[in-house]
Amino acid sequence: MVEGTGLVAAAFEQHWDVEAVFLAAGHQWEAPMAVPTYELGPGVIERVASTDTPQPVMAVVRRKASSLEELRGKSFVLVGDRITDPGNAGTMLRSAEAAGADAVVFTDGSVDVFNPKVVRSSAGALFNVPVVVDVALTDVLALDGYRSWGTSSHQGSAYTTLDWRGPTMLVLGNEAHGLPADAPVDGWVTIAHVGRAESLNVAMAATVLVFEVARQRSAR
Repeated sequence: MVEGTGLVAAAFEQHWDVEAVFLAAGHQWEAPMAVPTYELGPGVIERVASTDTPQPVMAVVRRKASSLEELRGKSFVLVGDRITDPGNAGTMLRSAEAAGADAVVFTDGSVDVFNPKVVRSSAGALFNVPVVVDVALTDVLALDGYRSWGTSSHQGSAYTTLDWRGPTMLVLGNEAHGLPADAPVDGWVTIAHVGRAESLNVAMAATVLVFEVARQRSAR
């Protein structure tokens, strides 16, 4: 379920399969393509939406995920391992798209990226960047052609000292536990910080890192 005029329009623009559109009572909105459109009765959209103050347009959109095979030949992939918070997953998608990542992967044990909260927090990025879901981390890291970097709060090279211009796979771990120490990555990267916090929020760390990749690649 996709909620909000902007997100529904983004699904249409990126040619996702929109099966039906639902409008709040008395609201008018013309879909860009001919799909079944239904006006709901008074108070219905408030009961079915996932937000306390729902927008007047909702749509049922068929899920669409990419495969690991489709990552071959791509240059920059962001990987979230067992990311469980919808807001974090959505922000990672949004930052990845904004920084020009070629794809985003969420491994087994991650939140459902088609959850309305993830879709909403992605600000439409879900419809614009290829997403691979429900795969094992070992299978992702087994792909040829990438240098994979695991993120850590306490070990690794400073992210500003690395050359991110080659084929890169950037891997961030679960909010509570991070990446396993024995994760089969090629190297480790860290973001130096001061203060009491042991580490950055995973979505914030992803944002810092993907924009460093983008900066270096635009400079090239």
